[in-house]
Amino acid sequence: MQIGSVTTPFGRRPMTLALMKSQIASAMINDGKSIDKWKVFRDACEARESLGINDRALSVLNALLSFYPEKELSEGKGLIVFPSNNQLSLRAHGITGTTLRRHLAALVDAGLITRKDSPNGKRYAHKSRVGTVEDAFGFSLSPMLARSDELAGLAQKVICDRKALRLAKERLSICRRDIRKLIAACIQEGVAGNWEMTEARFVVLLAKIPRTPKLFEIEQITIQMELLHQDVVNQLEMQLKSEKTDANDMQIDRHIQNSDTESLIELEASLEKIDGGEIVPLTGAMKPEAKVFPLGMVLKACPDIAMYGPGGSINSWRDMMSAGVVVRSMLGVSSSAYQQACSTMGQENAAAAMACILERGGQINSAGGYLRDLTRRAEKGTFSIGPMLMALMRSDATAQSISRREGVAGSQTG
Repeated sequence: MQIGSVTTPFGRRPMTLALMKSQIASAMINDGKSIDKWKVFRDACEARESLGINDRALSVLNALLSFYPEKELSEGKGLIVFPSNNQLSLRAHGITGTTLRRHLAALVDAGLITRKDSPNGKRYAHKSRVGTVEDAFGFSLSPMLARSDELAGLAQKVICDRKALRLAKERLSICRRDIRKLIAACIQEGVAGNWEMTEARFVVLLAKIPRTPKLFEIEQITIQMELLHQDVVNQLEMQLKSEKTDANDMQIDRHIQNSDTESLIELEASLEKIDGGEIVPLTGAMKPEAKVFPLGMVLKACPDIAMYGPGGSINSWRDMMSAGVVVRSMLGVSSSAYQQACSTMGQENAAAAMACILERGGQINSAGGYLRDLTRRAEKGTFSIGPMLMALMRSDATAQSISRREGVAGSQTG
């Protein structure tokens, strides 16, 4: 290991501890170490942002390296180059003297070169009688040799980060394309759902993408985009399940119509009736899998759900199911909880249950937990949507009655 001497700069340039440390570090080079000068230059180019230098400074560094006669930087062959400013300017594509001095200072501050100034500040070399350089004053390239491994590591990190950013942008672009085309297809083909709200969420996410995003910014936005994409796919899957359920219901209806009178009587005996607001199974009857109550009854018991339908109104069960999906998202109910409710109760009853939860929002702490509880009870056959609807209608009727009485009392007092 060879350790060179510490030299101070010529003229008005001050000596600093940082400059001294840089000279000591660059002089500590393992014996026999060598590196291709253009390879270490390419590494410095890749790591220029980490080093705090720009393209013009790299152009000056390229010119300095061109004055080093050997292909490899090696301590044993001397690492001092001593071109004049005019020579450097020509090889740096005609850079002006002021700009040249500024970029030379930047290369020194970045720790890529060090100065070895002569007594008068000029750059020159002492040569022997046979023409070999015995001593030289100018710029030392030893920091590039000493830091070659470090520069290679910085360059590799930059390359990996660039690749990660490219892959993240590709992932985001594909997700954006899928969401845009799925929403457009759903709107054009009239698929049930509040696609205007979904598209508004998509536009908000697009607006968050910076003009020159960093990797972590791309990753955060991609996560949000993928959640929106999953929500769109879930809505489509629910629609497909609904269409399949409707087709099965039509097949069941045809089967019932083709059954004999005795079978029809047995089927009717298995239905439930509403007696005084409570659903009471008939004696000896089988419990139906999913009884759908009239849409008008649901809207009367839960009027708040109407504003979440397409266009701010609900005119069909398709509109009700669309509103149920919107309310599910708004109340923080997970897709899995809602899908389980649809599978157990049926899509119409699941949407009606969301309407009831919305209507009783102030009394329910966790909408998702409450819906899961209703789903478990429905699986056991201990829950039906009917009593909830009747209870809401009775509470509304009671509130209206109290309001009327208070109004009459107020008019009599007046």
